[in-house]
Amino acid sequence: MRPFLATCLGAACTAALALPLAPVFAANAGGARPVAQAPAAGPGTASARDLPGATQSLPLQGLAPTARRGPVQDTAPPQAQAVRELPPRTVRPFSLVGVVWDDAAVPFRGRAQIRTRARGSGLWSGWQDIQTDSDDAPDLGAGEGRGAAARGSTAPLWVGASDAVQLRLTPADPHRAPSVLPHGLRLELVDPGPETPAVRGGGPPGTPEAASSAANAPLAPAGATEIPAADQAATQADVSVAGGPAGAAVHIGARPRIVTRAGWGADERLRENRFVYTHAVRAVFVHHSATGNNYTCAQAPSVIRGLYRYHVRSSHWRDIGYNFLIDKCGTIYEGRAGGVAKAVLGAHTLGFNNDSTGIALLGSFGKAAPSRPAVQALGRLAAWKLGLSGTDPRARTPMISTGGNLYRKGLTVQQHVISGHRDGFKTECPGTLLYADLPAVRQAAARFQGR
Repeated sequence: MRPFLATCLGAACTAALALPLAPVFAANAGGARPVAQAPAAGPGTASARDLPGATQSLPLQGLAPTARRGPVQDTAPPQAQAVRELPPRTVRPFSLVGVVWDDAAVPFRGRAQIRTRARGSGLWSGWQDIQTDSDDAPDLGAGEGRGAAARGSTAPLWVGASDAVQLRLTPADPHRAPSVLPHGLRLELVDPGPETPAVRGGGPPGTPEAASSAANAPLAPAGATEIPAADQAATQADVSVAGGPAGAAVHIGARPRIVTRAGWGADERLRENRFVYTHAVRAVFVHHSATGNNYTCAQAPSVIRGLYRYHVRSSHWRDIGYNFLIDKCGTIYEGRAGGVAKAVLGAHTLGFNNDSTGIALLGSFGKAAPSRPAVQALGRLAAWKLGLSGTDPRARTPMISTGGNLYRKGLTVQQHVISGHRDGFKTECPGTLLYADLPAVRQAAARFQGR
């Protein structure tokens, strides 16, 4: 286990169509809570075509199998193994890529590899693997999908500004029929927009931007691009914002600085209008985004906008799945809308999204270690978020599974208050090297709370 720093190393090292739907309810073991409805977009708001970002969706179902005799390079499929390939294709610029299919309940059994051509230089990358197991997901019956069924999806991969793509799909068993691959396969190419988009702030009253910003009152003024840090004494007031008793003294960590959705340039018209809440947050599930580590801290907002668009447009979720995200410089970002101090229902740990919060470190940590600033920011964020409900980061808490591939529906599981994704779902997430840091994170978060 690598040492965990107890002092901050400087989190500020980064440069720093909503459709009206019928009311929905969050399905959670303790009883459904109604969705808080945000106001509909009012006159004078920008249309979708005026906002940055775009998604190209390329059908893959008709790809013909090809046989490869001999490896093309070290990362090529095994000799003579049948693959399905999308030949090199020039496309509109994009920076993030993933594969989706029709039924979220159907797994992708096989390997997906991608290579891309860098915009400007014209140089092709080597083949890169896309993580094919869909491990971040909403709970069944949670009302995700904006009226359409949630899709199955791979993890998205950040490839940087690119203008051409080639894809290779290898079934787990090449001797079986082509139906081994899920139906409705599509390659999703996401353009998150310019690296520094225009900041729209809170927007006029009655807009989704205004509703998203208002959800963070009184932690920050309307239209704020960040929620400022607060010392431990001042943070006691945050408990009442989270729905706890006013004036109740709890063990809580100092509030860290959090970049708001306005700060990373969220297009609020993409997400569903309504916010869905569970009860008090009793657990943190730690993730890696599996988007790779080839991004700069200045690009982190672009990576998040790409994830957001992929989760909503491509996977058919109501919003980005994670409640918070942290980049390699330790900057913390607000994820799913609804208020950073509130118990917002996420789509991060199938089976255990209720009464939990999902925190994703941007990157892939199966073979690469997360940065110390990122791990430290995780401890500080967990100390604050769990402190809002008076929860000890070192404890375990009983949680009722809503069903997944590790625990059956209705089973009560004693989870660590700070758990890795793999503790609730059979997955490699959050990566072996980040998972190894969690015992130290629990201890550090408890110290930050003054325990």
